[in-house]
Amino acid sequence: MTWEQTLVLVVFIGTIFGLAFTNKRPSSIFAGSMLLLLLAQQISFEAILKNVTNTGLVTLVLLLLVSHSIDKTAFIKRLGRAIVRKSFTQSFWRMFAVTFSSSALLNNTAIVASLIGPIKQNQLHAPSRLLIPLSYAAILGGTVTLIGTSTNLIVDSFLIEHGHPGFNFFDFTLFGLSAGFACAILLYFLTPLLPNIASNQSNYQSYLLEADVEANSELIGKTVEDNHLRNLPELFLIEIVRRNVVLSPVTPDMVIEENDKLIFSGNIKKLDNISHIKGLTMFAEADGLLRDNLTEVIISNRAQIINKTLKDVGFRALFDAAVVAIRRDGEQISGKLGELKLQAGDFLLLATGSDFQRRDNITKNFFIVSEQKVTRKLQPWQEAFTLLGFISTVILAATSIVPLATGLLVFTASLSLINVSSLSEIKRNLPVNLILVIVGALSLATALETSGIIALATASLTPIIGDMPAIYALVFVYVMTLLLTEFVTNNAAAALMFPFAYGIVNAMGLPLMPFALAVAFAASASFISPYGYQTNLLVFSATNYKFKDFIKIGTPVSILYSSIVIALLSWVYL
Repeated sequence: MTWEQTLVLVVFIGTIFGLAFTNKRPSSIFAGSMLLLLLAQQISFEAILKNVTNTGLVTLVLLLLVSHSIDKTAFIKRLGRAIVRKSFTQSFWRMFAVTFSSSALLNNTAIVASLIGPIKQNQLHAPSRLLIPLSYAAILGGTVTLIGTSTNLIVDSFLIEHGHPGFNFFDFTLFGLSAGFACAILLYFLTPLLPNIASNQSNYQSYLLEADVEANSELIGKTVEDNHLRNLPELFLIEIVRRNVVLSPVTPDMVIEENDKLIFSGNIKKLDNISHIKGLTMFAEADGLLRDNLTEVIISNRAQIINKTLKDVGFRALFDAAVVAIRRDGEQISGKLGELKLQAGDFLLLATGSDFQRRDNITKNFFIVSEQKVTRKLQPWQEAFTLLGFISTVILAATSIVPLATGLLVFTASLSLINVSSLSEIKRNLPVNLILVIVGALSLATALETSGIIALATASLTPIIGDMPAIYALVFVYVMTLLLTEFVTNNAAAALMFPFAYGIVNAMGLPLMPFALAVAFAASASFISPYGYQTNLLVFSATNYKFKDFIKIGTPVSILYSSIVIALLSWVYL
């Protein structure tokens, strides 16, 4: 072994060690490995640039950018509010069906992030009995199509890098659906083993918010429970003001009427969960000022508006701002926002007009605390364009009419043109860490191959594996990837194992496709550890799960999932 090969091998082993046993970000570790290889001249700058423009990577980045726009629509939020029912069985299967099917087409991490809130806040079932199944449903759903999870697209990028045309859209579907349905049934029967534990308390200051029920509201004539108003993430319906009478506490069987004022208490960053309800108008929306950015202020002790209501002072005309929410430390407040008497020290969340900063009375009445970012509500035609445009892009790609990367690029540009997403949002949502992981992994794989490490490893293995049945080699690649994904991340496991799978395929003269699929499926099969997959981490931090909870539920799921995938891959390809 030459010194160049030794160096590359040390970098490779060091990368695995860093991912498994340090708290450093995977992006930092892969970026460091790539820089070391570049400095040691074991990979060229041109090769790195080529990896940056890899079609699979570009497709993944565009898909993640599009998913942020889709998350602005009411689609997932409406589904989330409707998941929980009195029957645990109904709740489980609704949750699984919504998550599994959505994750097949959308970013599964974003799906879980959107659904955690409604599940945590539900008052019918312990969230801990649904959150691990939520994560597993997202993982299983992500394996059904090419775009369901970033892992599939990473392996796709490696195939393209090695001169293969890449995966077709539905190459994963037979295996993903079969394993998904079987694991869903097993998971349902395993739910009694899940703990009944309280959720973590969210760290936010509760504001009082008001929303008016308009004449065209979808809420009218249905109860609070039927409208799923008790399942809004971190927003609690505490009062209903009806014909100037405050109804409190709010019970599940109360029927919503036209012109009701719904008083919520909760996290101001979750305002978009109210704005997506048809016919429910925020206090500031009526003044036409609710925007992306809100300004948080404190009423000063010398303010002229103390002991006056918003109506008394003509707040909108006086400050070119409308009050979205109010918070008063150390005291419970209730009633309509417009009729509350303001006090020194009250926190107001303001939707401001263009003239707000130029008013000379602002500093006399307020101390400006901060700006809050909220998701802007889309117009109905923008929502329709976003959802139908994405479905059309997927159909065109699935039928091989328009390449997925091309369709996503055109669709992303279209979303920017119609103001669903802005250039600043695109820059802010650019997944830089994931790009570094993939480019670093592709570069490391390039160095392993060009230095001769892969050839050396396969030459050493050839006497051992030369007469080995193909199924044994497939099981070996799958199990090694599965073990690696429990210690590092799913994306890193796929990136690190593909070069060795490719070497084994060449050494044994086997078809590449079953081994590429085995790497993709095994890298996504992180059921036993809360640290191997992003969705597991999300639910792990959402409540007080223990590591043993994942081991207890995830081990039988992992065994069943792996058995089905390996058996089907062998049956179809070997």
